[in-house]
Amino acid sequence: MIMNPQASALNSILEAQNPAIFSLLSKRGKAIFFPKKGLLMQGQDASGKKINASIGIATEDDGSPLRLSAIESLVKLPPEKVFPYASSYGLLPLRKSWQSIIKKKNPSLESTRLTLPVVTNALTHGLSMAGYLFLDEGDTVILPEYYWGNYNLVFKNAYLAEFDTFPMYKNNGFNLEGMKNKLLSPGEKKVLLLNFPNNPTGYTPTESEMLGIKDALLEAAEAGKKIAVLIDDAYFGLVFEKGVGTESIFSHLATLHENVLAVKVDGATKEDYVWGFRVGFVTFSWKGMTEESGQAMVDKIAGAVRGNISNDSILSQNLLLAAYDDPGYSADKESKYQLMKSRYDRVRVTLNNHPEYSEFFDAVPYNSGYFMCIDLKKGNAEEVRQKLLSDYDTGIIALGSLIRVAYSSLPEKFIEELFNNIYSACKDLK
Repeated sequence: MIMNPQASALNSILEAQNPAIFSLLSKRGKAIFFPKKGLLMQGQDASGKKINASIGIATEDDGSPLRLSAIESLVKLPPEKVFPYASSYGLLPLRKSWQSIIKKKNPSLESTRLTLPVVTNALTHGLSMAGYLFLDEGDTVILPEYYWGNYNLVFKNAYLAEFDTFPMYKNNGFNLEGMKNKLLSPGEKKVLLLNFPNNPTGYTPTESEMLGIKDALLEAAEAGKKIAVLIDDAYFGLVFEKGVGTESIFSHLATLHENVLAVKVDGATKEDYVWGFRVGFVTFSWKGMTEESGQAMVDKIAGAVRGNISNDSILSQNLLLAAYDDPGYSADKESKYQLMKSRYDRVRVTLNNHPEYSEFFDAVPYNSGYFMCIDLKKGNAEEVRQKLLSDYDTGIIALGSLIRVAYSSLPEKFIEELFNNIYSACKDLK
């Protein structure tokens, strides 16, 4: 395939200014670009003209979006914030707002140069676009053995990548040695996927473990490894214990080394409890990133978005913008955090108050997020799941020997009953 000149121009910028980052791109990543010529350019040229037959939507005679009253009546926002297409990059005010939110939640990033986030169709799509940029068939993704099952579809099925897992825990903490060994294994290009708080375990590394992750990546980079770190921050901010890292691991890696590309994939989905809005973001940073090279990466992922879904919902983006400008937003969000924490605390109290549970299961280390897991000592989780469904009017998720409990969706009054039911089902199956 002949390389498009616009892709070649972006590649030249990256290759000249940050060759290690350029080397991490997949064949697709090198070939992709955002088309700033052709239809889009012609549409921009026609903007503001008295007669404009270039617009790709239908309009009323007054130039506003053509719309159905049955839909318009349901939304309080003006038509131009509801019905047209958004840019493939996302709405500029939202991108700026989200970057400010990232820096507010991660104070150590305040003076760090980050790319302006590109809007994706929530985190799943953001992860897929990262796979588009960095994974060729047969490339390996390093990740802990406990991971979100949809990664299989996103990376293995879509891009034919392979997974190289390491045990997530060592001595009831994050397995730094296991991760470092994978990074230092043969091969120059490394793609590492980190998800904290982890789905399914609900674990976030401690502050000291965060520094350990940083040190391990620095050692690998200094040894000549070129590393793309894909950071799935889906549940970011939901930390419930002291001593646990409150900033994203992205903060520690953003300017770590010229050989380390930090890719933050996050969004409003879980952070703002808007699962159906489907608004996510991808942000890049690395040591030595210039404004020009950072923009080249932004143009590439925006091109991938355009070629994949065209753009994300303008309605969802504008609803979030309105929420972030609402004076009651912060207090409202804090109240929801406290609700989540109260459920987490009840899980802790329940497990501490029932030592008899240890006959059948132990809790996997957890401290954050939506979930926690218990590890069965006997039998398998699917048998227990079926028993709970048939005899105890109770549903859980079975993952091999693990049972995942989503306390995020469980009223506090049911939490002790849930664990008692699991214990009883285990006893029945004994």
